[in-house]
Amino acid sequence: MNALLVDDSRLARTELRHLLQAFPEVTVVGEARHAEEAREKLRELQPDLLFLDIHMPGETGFELLASLDVAPRVIFTTAYDEYALRAFEVNALDYLLKPIQENRLAAALAKARLKQTTAAAVAAETGVAGPPPPEEPAPTLLTEHDQVFVKDGERCWFVRLSDIRLFEINGSYTQIYFEQNRPLIPRTLQHLEQRLDPRVFFRANRQQIINLKWVEGIEPWFSNSLKIRLRGGPEVEVSRQQSVRFREMLSL
Repeated sequence: MNALLVDDSRLARTELRHLLQAFPEVTVVGEARHAEEAREKLRELQPDLLFLDIHMPGETGFELLASLDVAPRVIFTTAYDEYALRAFEVNALDYLLKPIQENRLAAALAKARLKQTTAAAVAAETGVAGPPPPEEPAPTLLTEHDQVFVKDGERCWFVRLSDIRLFEINGSYTQIYFEQNRPLIPRTLQHLEQRLDPRVFFRANRQQIINLKWVEGIEPWFSNSLKIRLRGGPEVEVSRQQSVRFREMLSL
């Protein structure tokens, strides 16, 4: 994958270039200091991947993307956490907070590789080179290492998914359990299930999705179902159908 780095900070570009040396599948083909220079580099180099800062002199990273007819896959790199929700609304692959951690960079590049492999498979099957015809983008799968922006009324959080132990339906909203917080978000469990890594997040029943890494205890329950106790609470009853799936998924 050819990558273009766009950041007004030379130090940030140098640090990111250094981190990318650990990923031989990525070749940094250019750098840009602001949106105008980035547009020129994008036309000239046509990279597969764009590492994009948000706050830059002149136009922001979002304004740069809005001005493009066709954009490569985007990974935002920024020191600000309040734009995470907007970043995913423009179908960014990932949102990395500075200073960038190598494990977060690795997770973002894994998503980029998956997208590239899928596009290549479609091209091979259809015999059409280049990107497939425009279609509704598939939701980006979030790993436990990702951080998400959560807003409930006047309160906001930027929380790592690994810290969330439970998603639970509450009326027409979904309630999130992390630390002592219980914010509500306007998302359905069906939507969340499509976005969350199924190796970590398990749909226990129609009302709840649990983080398997927070399971503290399991006991048999009625009609061959299971009851799961999460660290920090609460207890979750797994439906009979999902109990069968749970046993199959986690058994040797």
